[in-house]
Amino acid sequence: METNTSILTLMRSNYNNMTKSEKRIIDYILANLKTVMSQTISDLANNTQSSEITISRFCKKLGFSGLQSLKISLASEVFSQDELVSQEINPNDSYKLIAEKLFSSITDGLQDTLKLIDFEQLEKAVQLIKNAHQICVYGFGNSFTVCQDIETRFMRFGIPIKAYNDLHMQVTASSLLTEKDLIICVSHTGANIDLLQAIELAHNNNVPIIAITSYMNSPLCKLADVVLHGMGREIAYKSEAVASRLIHMAIVDILYMGVYQKNVTKNFTNIKKMRNAIAKRRL
Repeated sequence: METNTSILTLMRSNYNNMTKSEKRIIDYILANLKTVMSQTISDLANNTQSSEITISRFCKKLGFSGLQSLKISLASEVFSQDELVSQEINPNDSYKLIAEKLFSSITDGLQDTLKLIDFEQLEKAVQLIKNAHQICVYGFGNSFTVCQDIETRFMRFGIPIKAYNDLHMQVTASSLLTEKDLIICVSHTGANIDLLQAIELAHNNNVPIIAITSYMNSPLCKLADVVLHGMGREIAYKSEAVASRLIHMAIVDILYMGVYQKNVTKNFTNIKKMRNAIAKRRL
């Protein structure tokens, strides 16, 4: 099938040639056009009583490489040009109004996360970090900014830690890590194909994995030993939304303080050494 025509027209015109499962997928998408935009392949599979493989095959049958490329095409038809730029922030909004909307979204997301986060999982994550011989942190795109923050912060405790946003380096690390090490991965959707490849390799090597993500039913969650769920109320249809990144960083703050409390004397000494070293570079 060709994808140079309307995706909505494409689905409707080929409806009778689809299987029962594919028809359910089309029916669901047409009835939930904007909701689908924020759903992972696992969400869509659950909501249509089908499998992730069926969703992938459906997308390819329509001429797309996967669900993400289908959603990008669908977005251009579902959302207006202004909505694609920002679904809730209008082009004529003042800076004050933009700030109010953004800050409100972040605040709401933090409150949602406080209700959803599993504190037993947090304690397990803190213990894994505390006991790890070395830590690798994986992420791509905007999520990698959170990974860099993790690397910078936990380095202060004297823990060997390195953040990677290159698939080859992630795969290399995953192949060499052991059950005494740890991987922390950050992904808004939990459905990045490259990240999943590196995580699946680590999972098969019995490397402990902590996942920080926004979607509980994502493929990443199925591979992780600990899942820390942060819910951001996104403004606009874009996976790199500000709210989720800041909420994931807030979860990292909790982990940081949890590890700090496990050995206050040692960690305070390390932080003091770090501060003294940095102070020498200041006027």
